[in-house]
Amino acid sequence: MFLTIGTTGTQERPATDLGFLLHKHPDKAQTFSTSHGSAHVFYPEASAERCTAALLLEVDPVALVRRGKGKGRGGAPDAALAQYVNDRPYAASSLLSVALAAVFKSALGGVCRAMPERATSPLPLRIEVPALPARGGVELVYQLFAPLGWERVEATAVPLDEQFPAWGDSRYVRLVLEGELRLGDALRQLYVLLPVLDDAKHYWVAPDEVDKLLRAGEGWLADHPERPLITRRYLSHRWGLTRQADQALELVRLAESDDLDVDSVDNAVDERTDTEEKPVPLAEHRRTAILDALRAAGASRVLDLGCGQGQLVQALLKDVRFTEIVGVDVSMRALTIASRRLKLDRMGERQADRVTLRQGSLTYTDKRLSGYDAAVLSEVVEHLDLPRLPALEYAVFGAARPGTVLVTTPNVEYNVRWETLPAGHARHGDHRFEWTRAEFRDWAGQVAERHGYTVRYVPVGPDDPEVGPPTQMAVFTRADTMTTTPTATTTTTEKKKEAEAV
Repeated sequence: MFLTIGTTGTQERPATDLGFLLHKHPDKAQTFSTSHGSAHVFYPEASAERCTAALLLEVDPVALVRRGKGKGRGGAPDAALAQYVNDRPYAASSLLSVALAAVFKSALGGVCRAMPERATSPLPLRIEVPALPARGGVELVYQLFAPLGWERVEATAVPLDEQFPAWGDSRYVRLVLEGELRLGDALRQLYVLLPVLDDAKHYWVAPDEVDKLLRAGEGWLADHPERPLITRRYLSHRWGLTRQADQALELVRLAESDDLDVDSVDNAVDERTDTEEKPVPLAEHRRTAILDALRAAGASRVLDLGCGQGQLVQALLKDVRFTEIVGVDVSMRALTIASRRLKLDRMGERQADRVTLRQGSLTYTDKRLSGYDAAVLSEVVEHLDLPRLPALEYAVFGAARPGTVLVTTPNVEYNVRWETLPAGHARHGDHRFEWTRAEFRDWAGQVAERHGYTVRYVPVGPDDPEVGPPTQMAVFTRADTMTTTPTATTTTTEKKKEAEAV
């Protein structure tokens, strides 16, 4: 990919001042590493009268495919179709846009300590991009750049093959922009409009892209006649993010039209007195469901298997009915963080006697885990490879055999409701699988039958009528404990004393 930025000057105000503004010396050729290759900056010409800086982005096709994998996070549509044979290394796209922001970061922000007055003043600029994908053709190029103050916008269609003119034009254009603009404004326009014209990005568009668009579009995007198209394409047609950006830009437009500050316009709600209810996090829904089930089972001695950083252990400690809590995890680092969270080193002796953190693998039997009232496997099973599940099943249900076992796991059917989650992707990078409601019930039913448990299912979080809840929970109860009233709070110690008295 190739792009040039040129300017003209005089002996009094030499064109080589461009080097100060770009923070790149005209006498040097510099190379910068990017996530998909190398960016080279050099000056084909540098004199007092004319100075041109060139940015050459040398894309590594192998890195492009390995990082993008052609789909989901980091994948462009073209890469998905063509893998190693595609136009990504040659035609200006979001790859070049990202390189612009990285290599000319200070210039893009309009910052130049050496010549602050030059950075804030218009310059006679000439920008050329030899190969630019334009989904919309030459007309769209004019519609995007003409309203931005350029005196000359030249977009020449590139033929599919010069030897065969009957084949017509390709979707590529040669772009030339000339006019007097501030360098920072010109670079920000390119940063936004290059991927807009390509209508594709090489990376997954996350919510922070809205902030990037607002920063780069400051001063020109709010009033642009093609603003809806720009925001929609820049945000990869993600309607939630597009709506958010449009609302913010409309607020900017209203503020500018009245010569007011944006904050003074958007003052309908005083944040100090805002009483709007915030959505309850799913993790909190999960802990509440688990605690309710443990209380209903009358459990007092509880195992948190796969306790992670100790969030559930901390919640259990706040309820005095849980007299013994054991957190088990294979990760020593997670147990160290859990210990800090619980402040075990500063905990009172009586409270410390209630909790134990223990390193161990859940796929191996451990005699120390036998005899407990309940065990919790919260968001654990999906982190195991499917062939390892039988080992975990035997270790928990066959060997430890607590009276109650609670298993929570994501409901994959609900994933379509997560706006930020790409289709076909798991909620967490370490999830080896995610079950539908039917798959989870099939597994849980077989486990219960094999080991002498009954099982019931509890939705966790908002229960969507079409796709179910975000988290599904199975409550296993050992068959030989079914005679005990589920709501009883008698502890195991008290039961032993009653038996001895009889």
